[in-house]
Order: sequence, then C-alpha cells, then structure tokens
Amino acid sequence: AHGVNPKAIHVMKEDCIDISHHSSNTIAKYMGIDFDYIITVCDNAKENCPYFPSRAQKSHHDFPDPAKATGTPEEVLNDFRKVRDMIKTYSREFVTRYISG
Repeated sequence: AHGVNPKAIHVMKEDCIDISHHSSNTIAKYMGIDFDYIITVCDNAKENCPYFPSRAQKSHHDFPDPAKATGTPEEVLNDFRKVRDMIKTYSREFVTRYISG
C-alpha cells in the first residue's frame, strides 16, 4: 500500500472526479468480500499479488504505469491523461460487455 499519486489526483480532477481522499490498500482489506468481478490492471499486480480466493470472474488488462513517465512536467501529465482515458474506455467496454450485456 502507498499513497495516491498527486498527478493522478490532478488528472482525475480534470475529469470532475475527486480521488484526493482515496487510498491504496493491501489485499488483506478485501478478504471476505464476495466480489462479482476482480480486475487486475497491470502485469506487476497480476504476477506479484498473492492469490485472492474468490469465485469472482477475473479479468486482466495491462495498462502502462504513468508513474514511470519521464519528460517535462506537461509530458508526464499527458501520460497520466492517456492512461486515465484508456481506463475510462476499458471500463465502459467492460460494463457494456459484462454488466449491461
């Protein structure tokens, strides 16, 4: 677990979403919750997270890690924006495919 990246907070706020009070948590916090879906969003999480016992449908999509972006401050923010938009598109498609079917 670690804090939420200030650049992520910034680009989400541009999209009218306030994540400033969100936190990053260890998987232990979610044990015992009966999820319908579990989505991993980076290869590192898929490969290194401990086994999560669940009957939930599991899905994986590897997004680039914008925290690894380099360049000018604006170029780095643009990488955060690109990943935000990729996640938004993926989420919409996921809901259309699996939820609202």
